[in-house]
Amino acid sequence: MQQKKKNSEPKEGVRLNKYIADAGYCSRRKADEIVFAGHVTVNGHLIIEPGSRVQSGDVVVVQSQRIKQPQRCYILLNKSRDAISTVKDERDRKTVMDLIEGATKERVYPIGRLDRNTTGILLLTNDGELANRLSHPSGEMRKVYKARLDKPLPYADLKKLRNGIMLEDGFAKPDEAEYDTNGDESCIVITLHIGWNRIVRRIFEAMGYKVKLLDRVSYGSLTLHGVPRGDWRYLTNDEVKKLYGSK
Repeated sequence: MQQKKKNSEPKEGVRLNKYIADAGYCSRRKADEIVFAGHVTVNGHLIIEPGSRVQSGDVVVVQSQRIKQPQRCYILLNKSRDAISTVKDERDRKTVMDLIEGATKERVYPIGRLDRNTTGILLLTNDGELANRLSHPSGEMRKVYKARLDKPLPYADLKKLRNGIMLEDGFAKPDEAEYDTNGDESCIVITLHIGWNRIVRRIFEAMGYKVKLLDRVSYGSLTLHGVPRGDWRYLTNDEVKKLYGSK
């Protein structure tokens, strides 16, 4: 069998180790080991470099098993309360995977997390590139939350909120903060690019308020319109393209 150390294809397509991992065969690190050990062929050629590029239509065989990349799947979930934003829970509690049961045969994962009692938009996908783009701090994805507080927020404190609050992990300044359209001073609509853990709850806690209910009502260009609580829908191609270009 002819052995190739370097891939002569142009630098397009997908790295071989990523291709194997994305197919669900193993982790990318394990894929490196399998490739180095000489157990992978591409179009009948033995490949021993994990960084070799795989092109569309290539035949990839790993340890005598042909593998294919999964069909890309993008799901928008209107998460309900008491659902954990993980694939599995050690205590056998309900997860977001239970809410999208039957939606796809592909292995999808949530992008980021909403804590157990937070409701609203959560994206699930098997597109690792998009997940990394949206999760990385440089992505600056715009997220809008509606927070119900345990007591009214006076205008003086609303101004403090707009000016930013110092937390343990840095200065947190909302992009926008307003009373809800009904004028209820205990219901605040807050817009953030920051993706820190429990950021909205911690901001209000630092100001002496407790968040009783928290709902993420938009994520980038996506909203909850037409998706009831606990339900889901697939993203359109245009929505996926917008997410790739979002800031």
